[in-house]
Amino acid sequence: MMQASQHPIYNIPFGLLCLSSLFFSASFNMLIPELPAYLSSLGGAEYKGLIIALFTLTAGISRPFSGKLTDTIGRVPVMAVGSIVCFVCGFLYPVLGSVSGFLFLRLVHGFSTGFKPTATAAYVADMVPVSRWGEALGLHGLFFSTGMAIGPAMGSAIVTHFSMDTMFYFSSFLALLSIIILYNMKETIKEKQPFRWSLLKISRTEIIEGQVIPAGIVTMLSYIPYGVILTLIPDFGGSIGVKNKGMFFMVFTISSLLVRFVAGRISDKRGRESVIRAGLLIVVVSLFLLGYAGSPRGLILGSIVYGIGTGILSPAINAWTIDLSHPDRRGKAMATMYIALEAGIGLGALLAGWFYQDVISMVPWLLYAAGAVTILAFIYMLFWRKKPA
Repeated sequence: MMQASQHPIYNIPFGLLCLSSLFFSASFNMLIPELPAYLSSLGGAEYKGLIIALFTLTAGISRPFSGKLTDTIGRVPVMAVGSIVCFVCGFLYPVLGSVSGFLFLRLVHGFSTGFKPTATAAYVADMVPVSRWGEALGLHGLFFSTGMAIGPAMGSAIVTHFSMDTMFYFSSFLALLSIIILYNMKETIKEKQPFRWSLLKISRTEIIEGQVIPAGIVTMLSYIPYGVILTLIPDFGGSIGVKNKGMFFMVFTISSLLVRFVAGRISDKRGRESVIRAGLLIVVVSLFLLGYAGSPRGLILGSIVYGIGTGILSPAINAWTIDLSHPDRRGKAMATMYIALEAGIGLGALLAGWFYQDVISMVPWLLYAAGAVTILAFIYMLFWRKKPA
């Protein structure tokens, strides 16, 4: 194996980028397990499906803007905007202590993931040779997923030993660390433009990058289950005896970490499509395991398998999106993929909340339905063929 110093992706800028993403990911993910109970305490139990749906709505709406700005004013400023939004929202949750105020903040908070991941993926593609995109995105995903793993468990622990407000403030602190790391990052686009308000005017042709629509379809279908999981698993876990609401998310993310890097490298060598198909099948199996789970042990098993499936799927889809895109439109391409991702998560969360209505017996059936949706993505990948140039 080559020494780390010889690898073009193993350098200080890439390491700082990964560290920034870790803090950013932990910042907003640490809130997720505790928000359903928090909203109930405010008197808004019937709006649980909106916790994720509103977040993903603004994340999706902001993608065309973040994609355009990423390709014009630069990757670094757009990444910074995402972290700044997380920083501000963490301080405002305790201040706006009403159902309407909470739902408004969920809308605003969504801009964070609408901006930072779009610019980060384009930045990675700029730094790394095309033959190693899968490896680099998989490695970056290790750090982002580590934030997803430690964030929810840490958030639940803070609430248990301190308070909800302390968790919100700590979320802001992690976002601040993410901003500080970005401060001295070198811009990677050569012809950077100064920001002007006219850049926020988006035409229909600037919303979606047509070349990456196949990746968008698979992304949307495969992330509908994640929206279902985010909405239902905290309550479902509690109903079968899981005390730490963040445990599921920590376990599935750790199992995802174990395969992301290897899956990314395999996709570089064997092709994206076969890796994506394998990931989809494993996700289907995990959803049926979760639906069948009747104990903490069963839930943990399902979370491990789900983590393996998403760990295989995520870097391969990201790299596939870049493969399909034009080099000058990588920001727009990644924005398109993330629009599909947010649409999938938001739709899954909204439908789950709508059908759930705090009836625990509905949860397994909704998880099985999410598995059926993932099967549709697998069928699409079986018949998709790249058009000749």
